Order: sequence, then C-alpha cells, then structure tokens
Amino acid sequence: MRAARLHAPSDLRVGEESDPTPAEGFTLVRVGAVGLCGSDLHWFLDGGIGDSRIDQPTIPGHEIGGVALDGPLAGRTVAVDPAIPCFTCERCREGWTNLCPHVRFAGHGDTDGGLAEMMRWPTDRLVPLPECMDAEDAAVLEPLGVAIHAWDLSHVGLGDRVAIVGAGPIGLLLVQLARHSLVNHIAVIEPLAHRRDAALAQGADAVHSPDDLPASDFDVVFEVCGNPDPVREAMVVARAGGRVVLVGIPDEDETRFPASLARRKGLTIAVVRRMAEVYDRSVDLVVRGVVDVKAVVSHRFELGAAGEAFTFASSREGLKVLITP
Repeated sequence: MRAARLHAPSDLRVGEESDPTPAEGFTLVRVGAVGLCGSDLHWFLDGGIGDSRIDQPTIPGHEIGGVALDGPLAGRTVAVDPAIPCFTCERCREGWTNLCPHVRFAGHGDTDGGLAEMMRWPTDRLVPLPECMDAEDAAVLEPLGVAIHAWDLSHVGLGDRVAIVGAGPIGLLLVQLARHSLVNHIAVIEPLAHRRDAALAQGADAVHSPDDLPASDFDVVFEVCGNPDPVREAMVVARAGGRVVLVGIPDEDETRFPASLARRKGLTIAVVRRMAEVYDRSVDLVVRGVVDVKAVVSHRFELGAAGEAFTFASSREGLKVLITP
C-alpha cells in the first residue's frame, strides 16, 4: 500500500509500505478520506505541538473515514475514532476519556494515523455509519466532535449572544451548532474575507474583522485560533461575567492575554482538549440535517499530493482540506 510518513518538519514522504495484517480485536479499514487539522499543520511545519515532538517517522492524520474490510463491520462505512483511551484510569471512569493520561492517538508517537491506503484499528473504536453518509462525512465527524465538546463546555443558554473568533472548519461547525440552538445572535470575528463569507453562508448573523470588533456584550465566546491576538479579542467582546472557551492550539506553547481584562470582567475560561465520547451525537446531527459537514470542505487532494495538501492547508486559503487515499 502507499502511505505518507512524516520524518521531520516539512519532510513528508509518500511511498510503498507493507499492508497491515489482520489481528483479533482489530479491523482493517480502506481509508477513503482524511481531513487536515490545525494540529496536523503544527506537526508538519514545526515538528510537534508544545512539548510533544517528532521522535520517529509517523503516518499523520486523525480525521479519518473509510470502509471496513473485515470483521463484524465488513463493508460498512466507518469513522475512525482516533483516540484509544485506557478506560481504566480515574478520568476514563468519570467519562472524560479525552483526558486519559495513557491515551494513544492516531498520528502521534508510535501510533500511525490515516494517511495511507489502509490502516488497522481497534474494532471498538470504529463508528459504523448509515448508508446516507460516506467517507468524507466520516472524516469531518472528528472536528464536529471537537465543536460539540466545546459547546458542552460553554453552557450556552437560550437567548444568549454568542461570538466565535476564527472561522476555520471548527469555527464554522460551531456556527452551525449555534444556528440550531435558539441563541439570540451569532457574531464571527475572522481576518480572512473568504472565511467571513463562509460564516455568513452557514448561519452567522454578523461577521467582523479584528479591526472592527463588535460591542463587548457576548455571553459566550469561542476562540478557535489559539494565538494571543484572537484570545485577547475573545476576551474583549465577552461581557462582564461571561464565558470564554479556548479551542485553538497556539503556535507557541503558551496562551497569553491581558490579566486585567479577564480579571476585571470576572471571566470564566474553559479549555478544550480534543473531545469526549460524542461520535453518536455527531452522527445524529448529520443524519437529521442539523449540521452539514461537507459545507466546511473546500479542497481535496490525492495521497500522492499530500505534501502539496499540507502546504496549501497551511496557507489558510481554503477551509477544510481532505486527502483521499
């Protein structure tokens, strides 16, 4: 099979590798689509995220959809849940599997991800999908799951005013969730014009550039960029006593904001770590037409052009970029 393996920053090599072999408790999956996430771009451009670094060549990709080739799900379109928690630690037993200290994650360390024609994955971490969904839908369920987890942490109330700083794919999925949640107003703050247009198309009431921030009266603000300026903007537009949910991953391993701004407003800050067990809810939202996951997909590349796909995604010229092995 062909696979794309990351050896060092910007050193992504597509080549022939041995097919994965069947194993008890695992399913072979023919990969149909892999989405590129902001965290993937950190690995590609910087060689890591925070204190996690590339220490061996790894197949990246954790937003994965495909078709099961064997086992009880053979022939079914499946979403690959990229997290393999231990299920025995205290956090797992509490239901916070996303905080498991022993988790293995697709595309990290010695756990290869989805940028290959085939992969082997634990059967109980595959999500079988209805016939109306395909591998591309499956791949975008992972970022939708992150958006749902962020929404859960936000405690948005009926009639709240919601702002979203950053209109990348997760920001746009948050717009769709907000559109169907009986909030009073949805504002999006985004420097790129094509992403502001996408936010309006997907249900935002108003869009703003960072140079023209709306009034500071938002009950809940989602920050989906990670860097200091967007974090500050989120806190500027939040009302006193409001809640700020930090979803983005910063370029540097720190989050900075004016302490006086957050303190004087008495802001509550929540930080998102991947997602909990929300795949069933993600599937239900797509099947019922509440969320259109394909609406956030803008570009598709073949596996042989994986390096070009990463470079293009890094330019932020599109929305969600998929690689289709």
